[in-house]
Amino acid sequence: MENHLKNRDIRRKRRALRVRKNVRGTSEKPRLTVFRSNKHLLAQIIDDEKQTTLFGIGTMSKDFKGSEHSKKSKGAAKEIGKRIAGEAKKRKIEKVVFDRGAYKYHGIIAELADSARSEGLKF
Repeated sequence: MENHLKNRDIRRKRRALRVRKNVRGTSEKPRLTVFRSNKHLLAQIIDDEKQTTLFGIGTMSKDFKGSEHSKKSKGAAKEIGKRIAGEAKKRKIEKVVFDRGAYKYHGIIAELADSARSEGLKF
């Protein structure tokens, strides 16, 4: 049983590295990365040159506490996409590189990306 879990974790990390080796964030075009757990969703904008997280928004944020977007859902993904794009505009970031990690570009991940695009973020 433990061997199966180790292999699953190794395969997930390999998928993420396969995507990440082609995706690098710069100061002009930072990386928008998405993390999805069983209950929550998190999006961060990262500058890989300086190795810093510029900002992040997730379903665990204070803004979402007690609202309908406090759990992982397509509605929450849309809202996170809108807010991440809005915060990026405030910081004069117009273009990003999208890092889907080990997840398929499907469902909640695609919903977040489409929502960020509709708010003016280019990737």
